[in-house]
Amino acid sequence: MNIMLFHSTYGLRPAVHRAADRLRAAGHEVWTPDLFDGRTFDTVEEGMAFNQELGKEELLKRAVLAAAPYSERGLVYAGFSLGAATAQTLALGDANARGLLLLHGTSDIAATASVDDLPVQLHVAEPDAFETDDWLSAWYLQMRKAGADVEVHRYPGAGHLYTDSDLPDYDEEAAEATWRVALGFLETL
Repeated sequence: MNIMLFHSTYGLRPAVHRAADRLRAAGHEVWTPDLFDGRTFDTVEEGMAFNQELGKEELLKRAVLAAAPYSERGLVYAGFSLGAATAQTLALGDANARGLLLLHGTSDIAATASVDDLPVQLHVAEPDAFETDDWLSAWYLQMRKAGADVEVHRYPGAGHLYTDSDLPDYDEEAAEATWRVALGFLETL
């Protein structure tokens, strides 16, 4: 499978490279574009401030330019938190998308979004301050209405970016469960 993996608001850090290596070891081709031009951040607040400065349009432009050369191959879009939101936006706009793997994040869905049974798998902490229960319920219904085939996996007690072993949110048990389920999902595509 060809996977476009987007980083979180922390930037393209070692955890993203480790995730890409894990996916490659499972036989996938993976690209990890650096949407922040080498900038990384130690706190979510710093990363969010930079993201706001950069602007949503510029971030999406960079993501589209990174994915465009590979879109014909039928990409699985994937990402962490902010990167998951970016991946979702691109997948819903790419008729060639093969799947969508969301780790720790979602995004708004355009009322006109329409996909043909796009396989979508979401992994989030429970609770998650960035992905509240009400938001996730509405998001799920909107994704289904758009035509996506959605699976949601919740991890009680985990922190927001629980798959990143370099952050305080890290939860080894939840992270390994996430990767086990996610790799199984990718095998079905």
